[in-house]
Amino acid sequence: MKTFLLFVATALAEILGCYLPYLWLKQGRSAWLLVPAAFSLAAFAWLLTLHATAAGRVYAAYGGVYIGVAITWLWVVDRVRPTPWDVAGVMVALVGMGLIMFQPRA
Repeated sequence: MKTFLLFVATALAEILGCYLPYLWLKQGRSAWLLVPAAFSLAAFAWLLTLHATAAGRVYAAYGGVYIGVAITWLWVVDRVRPTPWDVAGVMVALVGMGLIMFQPRA
């Protein structure tokens, strides 16, 4: 559970770090949004280092959780209801994440 929650925090940091520049570039919001965006992206990179396994495995598994958090963001922030296909895609991605992160280790 700790690994999963760490991945969720990492995904939120990455999405926020990309969403704030999006608001500036696409919606004409203040350029000052780039300051918290930079901090958020720095937190994203730091959070990825907190996992105990090899970096490549962390990045691969993180992608599955990122998909789930991004679809949740779509629903909560963008106010777009996910389709059954979105939900199925998240489930497949999370199964893949579980296979990668929780495989038996020798």
